[in-house]
Parts: sequence; structure tokens; C-alpha cells
Amino acid sequence: MENNWKTKTIFLGVAIGAVAGAISALLLIKRAESEHKAPKLTAGEGIQVGLGVLGLMRMIAGLGDD
Repeated sequence: MENNWKTKTIFLGVAIGAVAGAISALLLIKRAESEHKAPKLTAGEGIQVGLGVLGLMRMIAGLGDD
């Protein structure tokens, strides 16, 4: 019973990540359709997204540190 909060936290994180990923994919598709091109990310855009995700994870990890 002690690890119950850990399991709930993991499942909540997975659900939030899945929803965020789906929304991101829809936005990428919408942009590609408006430009009448196949969706693609450049290397620079990939790095920007990766650094943004890392920054977000740092912010989440720092929650509660006062």
C-alpha cells in the first residue's frame, strides 16, 4: 500500500505525456496541411523541442524546492 502513490504518479505522468504528444502531433499535422507539405522537423527544430522538454522536466523536478 505504501507504493500506491508511486504507481498513481507514474500512470498520471504517462497519461499527461501521451496527451501532450498527441496534441503536438496534431499541431504538426495542422501546420503541414496549411503549408501543403508533408510534416517534418528539421534538426534545429528537434533540438529546440528536446531542450524545451528537458527544461520542462527540470521545472517539474524542482517543484516543491523552496
